[in-house]
Amino acid sequence: MTTYYSGSRLNDNVMRLTRFELEIMDVLWRLREASVREVCDGLSEKKRPAYTTVQTIIQRLELKGAVRRTRKIGNALMFEPVVTRRSQYRRVVDELLDLFGGSAQPVVAHLVETGKLTLEDLKALEETAKKRKGTHR
Repeated sequence: MTTYYSGSRLNDNVMRLTRFELEIMDVLWRLREASVREVCDGLSEKKRPAYTTVQTIIQRLELKGAVRRTRKIGNALMFEPVVTRRSQYRRVVDELLDLFGGSAQPVVAHLVETGKLTLEDLKALEETAKKRKGTHR
């Protein structure tokens, strides 16, 4: 059987993961190490896919270098994340900002208008920006 892999990497350190792959990664980030069955059980019951579907996605994540096999317990292979949640969330946010020409202003304005970004959030962001400015003088 030949495996075809399109190599969905943006650069050497950050790969593109689909929404479903990110859902599976979320379970692995939370559990740190898990079998396919444990990943299945960690997904939302409402939209839980078949075991074989999760197994296929984990195999794809392994090919992409996002997860690795750690050991075998009985017949179950155990997997752990190789990439961090932070690196993947940064990639998603960077891609979103690219859609707006690199400007965060339209995104932030939308979040404020819809109530998804609160005054407390904005204050925390201001503090983060002040700290960042202080380190880049």
